Amino acid sequence: QVQLVESGGGLVQPGGSLRLSCAASGIFSADYDLGWFRQAPGKEREVVSCISRRDGFTYHDDSVKGRFTISRDNAKNTVYLQMNSLEPEDTAVYYCATVDVGVGYGCHVFRNYWGQGTQVTVSS
Repeated sequence: QVQLVESGGGLVQPGGSLRLSCAASGIFSADYDLGWFRQAPGKEREVVSCISRRDGFTYHDDSVKGRFTISRDNAKNTVYLQMNSLEPEDTAVYYCATVDVGVGYGCHVFRNYWGQGTQVTVSS
């Protein structure tokens, strides 16, 4: 089992910023690409951003491109999501998961490892 633990969520005003962290552990925790998903109340879970372990390739959903930046510190086995210019529509529970991501095929859940989630609320 791969263990994923998210942190960094909270309440922020529109236009503000937050940085989420996802710490991975377990014997195979360095073997996977990692990604961020979110689920708002009454909505389907959707992909936000993903990053490849092998070459650092990144994927962003169009709704966050230019505002969110994903990064990875392989030495610490941690993935970050820097969220700037936050909007009320970004309000959701954000989850970290193991994924497969690459040029030409986007980002997809792989082997179904998930964290517990962290709440992000954007409100004035």
